[in-house]
Amino acid sequence: MTSKELLYVEDALGHESFMKKCAQKTSSKLQDPTLSTYMGELQQKHTELFNKFLNLL
Repeated sequence: MTSKELLYVEDALGHESFMKKCAQKTSSKLQDPTLSTYMGELQQKHTELFNKFLNLL
């Protein structure tokens, strides 16, 4: 893997980690159960994407 590709993967890992934390925080603050469930699903999706990027290393 080139250094440029490694920088891309590291950036993607940071982005997915940030999005996961945002979804988790938002889910806990929402009062609407439907929206809260949706945010939980987004959190799970970003966790999966994070793991896929991590497996590239």
